[in-house]
Amino acid sequence: MSTTISESITIDPRELRNALGNFATGVTVVSYEDAGEFLGATVNSFTSVSLDPPLVLVSLATTSRAVSKIHDRPFAVNILHHEQQDIAWQFAGKPEEGREIEWKTDAIAPRLADSHASFVCTPWAVHDAGDHVLIIGHVEQFETQPVEALIFYKGAFQRLNAASIA
Repeated sequence: MSTTISESITIDPRELRNALGNFATGVTVVSYEDAGEFLGATVNSFTSVSLDPPLVLVSLATTSRAVSKIHDRPFAVNILHHEQQDIAWQFAGKPEEGREIEWKTDAIAPRLADSHASFVCTPWAVHDAGDHVLIIGHVEQFETQPVEALIFYKGAFQRLNAASIA
């Protein structure tokens, strides 16, 4: 089903969200330190922006507690692997099993100890974008490990089988 947008059409937010769900995304936790505590937020709106300089972007809801915390301090974007769905729920505020989080603190921002990939960033720019805030980070350090990614598609977590796309 396709819709032509004109000034007379009102877009239903739920239907728009469902349509956007047809785009598979990775699942990340954006982590940071606040008053000595390591915190994070589950985010699936993450993308690369530039290789020179190395920039990435995360989009956070304006209602997220993390918005006011990471716009002016180092943060890490941790791409989750297929066995970290419980961590995604935990940082989304809906813990299923409440696994104890293991952190790496050898960089300028705390990061998850066992993620598919992580990008440690310093703030580059912040932009208002409707009900979200776009935070662009300058990548200072990154690492990856060869595991299968956790993805989000049509409102559910999925496992990306790398062998099926090789």
